[in-house]
Amino acid sequence: MNYFRTAILLAAMTGLFMAVGAVIGGQSGMIIALAIAVAMNAFTYWNSDKMVLRMYGAREVDERSAPEYYNMVRELAQNADLPMPRVFIMENDQPNAFATGRNPENAAVAATTGLMRTLSKEELAGVMAHELAHVKNHDTLIMTITATIAGAISMLANFALFFGHNRDNNNPLGFVGVLAVWILAPIAAALVQMAISRSREYQADKLGAEICRQPLWLASALQKISASVQHIHNQAAERNKATAHMFIINPLSGERADKLFSTHPNTENRIARLQDLAREWGQNGQQRPAMQQTSTSSVPVSRGRGPWG
Repeated sequence: MNYFRTAILLAAMTGLFMAVGAVIGGQSGMIIALAIAVAMNAFTYWNSDKMVLRMYGAREVDERSAPEYYNMVRELAQNADLPMPRVFIMENDQPNAFATGRNPENAAVAATTGLMRTLSKEELAGVMAHELAHVKNHDTLIMTITATIAGAISMLANFALFFGHNRDNNNPLGFVGVLAVWILAPIAAALVQMAISRSREYQADKLGAEICRQPLWLASALQKISASVQHIHNQAAERNKATAHMFIINPLSGERADKLFSTHPNTENRIARLQDLAREWGQNGQQRPAMQQTSTSSVPVSRGRGPWG
């Protein structure tokens, strides 16, 4: 997905936000909603990393507190020709990770303690390379702004249900229109949010494989994470559903299919693309993945766990 199409989708979300404002307060409500949208985007631009990291109780680590994890991110950032991001750990049993920040100079990457317990060192490198790919592609700001607007649309739609049918608000749609907006606005916002997210995950998988130079490291990690999130709940994500698309795997349901309301691409499709990339690199004489395939039906995995516990 190119930046022009992403801009169109973000404009559509802003327009939807204004439409809900019009239902609540007529023309003046639409103008107020536009002003709120502009203010939210400005606030998100400067504070997106702080908001999301605080939301998930992430703590910053450095070379002394988490030397192997920190040095791994530093080496990957050097491979990607990126400034060193801030590095965080989230106390959460669900294996997952995300990146945030308005630009590469102000980026942050975060991994859960569950991720460090579940993955080997190589697999963790694949995941963090994927997150750095989001930073390099400038996805982090877009994804955070999308989450902010989507969440605001849902709240505004609920507000419309209680106040949108007031006869003094110049609403031409009446209560039936208000009810339709209450139902359809959050759905439309979710569809736009997911359209932005899915394509960017595929792009980040490919670039992440290039950053760590081992596509199968990430493929193996995706398989393990996808299997784990189905039975390990992420309570913080459940409270902040609009941020689900920021994670490497959907933290809410662990769905593995490309469904209409899935924030992430099909996990099997992502793994298959990475396996194809590994085969392509081998055919072209480039660096071959280090992990050995143990069967034709499963993703190759490295043996044993790394130093993450």
